[in-house]
Amino acid sequence: MSNTLTPFVYWAQTESQVTLKVDLTDVKDLNVNLKETLLQVTAYGQGARGLNNYSFSLNLHSPIDPDESNYKVIDREIDFVLKKKCNGWWPRLTSQPQKPSWLKIDFDKWKSEDMDDNEDEKRDILDDYPDMYDKLHKEEFGYRKEDFAKVYLVIYNLCQFVGFIYVLAVMAVRYSRDGPDFMKETYLAVGTPVKFVQLLQFLEVMHSMFGYTKSSTLVSFLQTGGRTFILFLMIDAEPRMQTKPVVFYLFLIWGTVEIVRYPYYITQLLNIKISFLTWLRYTIWIFLYPLGFVCEGIVMLRNIPYFEETQKFTVSLPNIYNFTLHFPSVIRIYLLFLLLPGIYTVMSHMNQLRSRKLGKSTIKRKYN
Repeated sequence: MSNTLTPFVYWAQTESQVTLKVDLTDVKDLNVNLKETLLQVTAYGQGARGLNNYSFSLNLHSPIDPDESNYKVIDREIDFVLKKKCNGWWPRLTSQPQKPSWLKIDFDKWKSEDMDDNEDEKRDILDDYPDMYDKLHKEEFGYRKEDFAKVYLVIYNLCQFVGFIYVLAVMAVRYSRDGPDFMKETYLAVGTPVKFVQLLQFLEVMHSMFGYTKSSTLVSFLQTGGRTFILFLMIDAEPRMQTKPVVFYLFLIWGTVEIVRYPYYITQLLNIKISFLTWLRYTIWIFLYPLGFVCEGIVMLRNIPYFEETQKFTVSLPNIYNFTLHFPSVIRIYLLFLLLPGIYTVMSHMNQLRSRKLGKSTIKRKYN
């Protein structure tokens, strides 16, 4: 008979329970001995070294309740759920400081219990317990492992921050030199970089769609799509609108919002807590978002007679597609049925975020 080997075991915890995933398939002859501070498992199955007898023993850090604990065998693994006798975070799984080489940390399952009932709002150990996260990563890998998504998001947010800083700096320098006369030249001076950073913002819709960020895909699309509509169809497409002072104010509002938002995202990714920046991120929108929506509404209202005159983007009959489109009517419909509901959706979302971020204590439970 083959020698007994040790399978890979992956563990995670919440405040009330510990989960174990034993990496064995086609399990037979499973024998489990579960006590308050001891777990012993023997089985025959397909592991890292093929079909063989596997076993392991764990002296647990703290007592569990064997009667409330359970396990199940599925095709790909053996899953254990161990109920802690006393709620609280364990600094490690085993009683001894030295971690066995076959015991791994299941980072995908680490989360805070207070968000379990809301699938959209689940948070992980990186957000809730950063000190513990760092310690576990160093224990597992010998260093803090940075994933590709995080590095990419830091670079993206930094590039957007630099872009908007450039736009505001040019506007500030030109305004200080030329005074109010600069307003009619705003689009000529910074229109191209604004269009560039605005197009890049569509990546944020993709970030939420593919799980890189926890933001709402709908809200990201409403914000990005609304700005793009204003910038490219309302301003870029109508030269007479480009010289209006409202463009200056609109770019100023957009830029001010973004030079706060992107540094906040960077600090969150790097696990740097700056209370004032957090407060500013979730407070400044209260004043600037309504002003921005007013400016966008003014742009659209003033553009209606321009597009009535030029018939730009209007499709008239007859044409080969037998299709008609009156663009000034599209603007009116956008104002009534997209802009106003969009204002409500975005501001409701921001108000919920503000209540969550600022309405509760920001004191984190620390790893001891």
